[in-house]
Amino acid sequence: MNFKEFQLKINKFKKGKLGGLKAQFKMAPKLRLKYNEEQIIKNKPRKAAILALFYPNDNEKTCILLTKRASYKGTHSSQISFPGGKLDVLDKSLKNTALRETFEEVGVLESSVKIIRELTDVYIPPSNFLVTPFLGVVKQRPNFILNYEVDTIIEVLLDDLMHDNSLSSVKMNTSYMKNIEVPCFKLNNYVVWGATAMMLSEIKELLKD
Repeated sequence: MNFKEFQLKINKFKKGKLGGLKAQFKMAPKLRLKYNEEQIIKNKPRKAAILALFYPNDNEKTCILLTKRASYKGTHSSQISFPGGKLDVLDKSLKNTALRETFEEVGVLESSVKIIRELTDVYIPPSNFLVTPFLGVVKQRPNFILNYEVDTIIEVLLDDLMHDNSLSSVKMNTSYMKNIEVPCFKLNNYVVWGATAMMLSEIKELLKD
């Protein structure tokens, strides 16, 4: 999708009905389906936020930004995710969290980002986080500056996300599940699954409608 065309549709995206859990659960691992709202509240999850950032590439095609996390001893080592992180005591809101973390991780200036809207919260059982996604847009491709948390940026064409050829499934081994088939997106030769895939599923449904 041409970026000018995307910009013309932003007001529509603001007002569109969110797919919510129904849209997210199309790409949810079976483990996630076990947690209802009551169980999530009982677990007292920590709050976090991410930014799904849209921008034009050098060919004026609309991209959405993903990152490959750096390798470390932790639950989400080397996974594909959006820029973001946990709520800090100094953050005024979760929107500020998403913007601050995006600046810290990939160098996108907070002042350059226009927030389009907030999406449905996603619960992540292994780390006990309740993550609030935000859609944002910048008018030109950022000059990305990566910090130690990010190994690689992944610039996904919106057209590739919207194409159903990106949908797939893979068998995964993680610290909390073994040889489990999980739904995923295959984007830029990366396998995107779990919470990030759930967020992308809701984004895809919103933009498609």
